[in-house]
Amino acid sequence: MAQSSGSNTGKKLIRIDVSSDSVCPWCFVGKRNLDKAIAQAKDQFDFEIKWHPFFLDPSAPKEGVSKREYYEKKFGSRTQGILARMTEIFRNVGLEYDMSGLTGNTLDSHRLIYFAGKQGLDKQHALVEELYLGYFTQGKYIGDREFLLESARKVGVEGAAEFLENPNNGVKEVNEDLEKYSANISGVPNYVINGKQQLSGGQPPEVFLRAFQVAAK
Repeated sequence: MAQSSGSNTGKKLIRIDVSSDSVCPWCFVGKRNLDKAIAQAKDQFDFEIKWHPFFLDPSAPKEGVSKREYYEKKFGSRTQGILARMTEIFRNVGLEYDMSGLTGNTLDSHRLIYFAGKQGLDKQHALVEELYLGYFTQGKYIGDREFLLESARKVGVEGAAEFLENPNNGVKEVNEDLEKYSANISGVPNYVINGKQQLSGGQPPEVFLRAFQVAAK
């Protein structure tokens, strides 16, 4: 269980605030490693995980552009090396990195993640996994409405179609969350544990495990 109230178990509660973007590969790697650490520490602690928005490229087009072309424009001659490195890193966490498909604006995904969180943090955590899986391993476009709704259905989020239909739903809340949790960071993933321990990047499980111990003191 990724998230638990922890009020009746007698175990200390570890609260983790994660700032991430839905098209950030290191955020997915970090999530997989965080999940491993939680699985190893679940007998010692209960966990409450909340996902918060970050925009790697706030001006990314809503209609989507080729992932490969976007990377080549952004990184130039370094592109092939970066992709080879990410392929290797993804394989180390049991995933196949897929560069097919489109990339683009992530606002709708963040709106949906916010909406899922209103129905339960477990659903929110599971939705983030589905979005990452689709985008990074199946060539899905993060701005595609059908992909977003399919991901919501898989994890039991109800009313997603109606919520996303109005383009204003969740925008205020996403912007408020962005200001509160992500205004003072320059990159993602970023983790704040029990409001005091801060980690950044795709940390290995053992780093999270040490941070849990420190944060619980």
